[in-house]
Amino acid sequence: EIRLKGKLNYEGKTAFRISIKAMDKGLYEMSAHCDVLVDIIDVNDNAPEVTLTSLSSTVSEDAPVGTVVALFSATDKDSERNGQVQCEIEKKLPFKLDSSMKNYYELLVQHPLDREKASQYDVIITCTDAGNPPL
Repeated sequence: EIRLKGKLNYEGKTAFRISIKAMDKGLYEMSAHCDVLVDIIDVNDNAPEVTLTSLSSTVSEDAPVGTVVALFSATDKDSERNGQVQCEIEKKLPFKLDSSMKNYYELLVQHPLDREKASQYDVIITCTDAGNPPL
């Protein structure tokens, strides 16, 4: 029987090799050995982390569609589905998110801006992973 004597963390070590040697207590001691490989299964224990790379706190109302407002990355230390990150913003905003590279995002002007209709926007970017349950 093999038991844990501490906590496991997939992000720290994904597998363990345990060498086992057994000996009898007979007159002529006999021994045998084997290696046990224990693969650790990742659980969804890390939430996505967002790193802001660039931000334009003011954007002109005549900024063309496609103007970059912010650049950021979103990563998750978990593996496989648990580490796949998806980011989104509210659909009613005149902005959109674009991701041309994995985990790197641009916040872009999607529709013409009109200062008389809205002089500022609160943009909330929500990033979740594909784990179960999602974080």
